[in-house]
Amino acid sequence: MHHTLGRKPRITICEGDYARLSNLAAAFAQRNPEVAAGLSEEIERARIVSDKAIDAAIVRMGSRVAYSSDGGEGKTVTLVYPGAADIENGRISVTTPVGTALIGLKAGQSIRYATRTGRIHDLAVIEVTQTEEAGVDR
Repeated sequence: MHHTLGRKPRITICEGDYARLSNLAAAFAQRNPEVAAGLSEEIERARIVSDKAIDAAIVRMGSRVAYSSDGGEGKTVTLVYPGAADIENGRISVTTPVGTALIGLKAGQSIRYATRTGRIHDLAVIEVTQTEEAGVDR
């Protein structure tokens, strides 16, 4: 059975995150083309704004995000680069399916995404909090 992800919501990414995420996608191109393609697809469809102009309600690198998946219980995570990922402490990499789905969304938006095994989920952003590390390359 073929599932569709449907129309994706509009997303916004700041210039600093866009540059670093573009470099990250390029770095993953050889060792993990699926991750690179998914990340590239998301950032290429984003509206790019200056680092100073990005709305605080938008998920960016380093943001703390409360979200629910498939209408279930909410989870709170911090979106980080792969080297800083620590799932037990709620730090998820932007290269995971959830991380890639979250980038650029704002509170109140939702997106349908596929896991690496092909399962389809609906993710809804509940709240976005900017941390001290938001926008910092770590």
